[in-house]
Amino acid sequence: MAGTAPIVFLHGLGLDHRCWAPQGAALTAEGFACHTWDMPGHGGAPWDGQPLSFEGLAAALLGFLDAHGIGTAHLVGHSMGGMLALEVAARAPDRCASLALLGSAALFGSADGSFQRAFLADRLGPLDAGQRLPDLAPDLTADLFLPGTAPDLMADSIDALAKMDEATYRAALACLVTFDRRAALPGLTMPVLCLAGEHDRQAPPQGVERMAGKIPGARFLCLRDAAHMMMLEAPDAVTNALRPGLDAIQT
Repeated sequence: MAGTAPIVFLHGLGLDHRCWAPQGAALTAEGFACHTWDMPGHGGAPWDGQPLSFEGLAAALLGFLDAHGIGTAHLVGHSMGGMLALEVAARAPDRCASLALLGSAALFGSADGSFQRAFLADRLGPLDAGQRLPDLAPDLTADLFLPGTAPDLMADSIDALAKMDEATYRAALACLVTFDRRAALPGLTMPVLCLAGEHDRQAPPQGVERMAGKIPGARFLCLRDAAHMMMLEAPDAVTNALRPGLDAIQT
């Protein structure tokens, strides 16, 4: 829509831009300028082999905005992509017209680190034992969807993870478990949507709602009959939830 800030969609770990296809198509048809950004090593995007950090990812995303002449953007992030949106909002709030955080959190894991250690052991153990991502991708992806989801709905997500280089996957996991932007939540001034899936085991609705409660004026919505991959499981509901936050004027 003329005069409104562009939308930039940010995927989660192991995914790529394809997870946003329904929302991108619908909102582009309505006149919004929509962009997707693949994290390093995801979706064919290059990775320099250096350790990944949220500081570095935020700098890279801001570079993407600069390269596309985007001063202010609506950042729509899923899972790790939502964490990246929070990181950018904390570092460069003037670049964020609004935030939509889907199945995401302000802290990954537990304050004492026990959850992070168990998570890494669970994800890295099979790789350390000699299994490969193409073999693990179907089961890891299925855990993000509702039980019984049709295989064709999961196909692109499985493909994205299966095609990742193992070193990139390990680096992304190591980055993910460092995230903690809880202190930034009370200072956010842009419109924020916190969206949960009723059956999301990765980011349970109760945690997403608690995060929303710490952000001034944030909206919280929980989508029925959706799990972590709500963008694909409930595409119209997600698009409808995004619309109220997309009216900020680009500056």
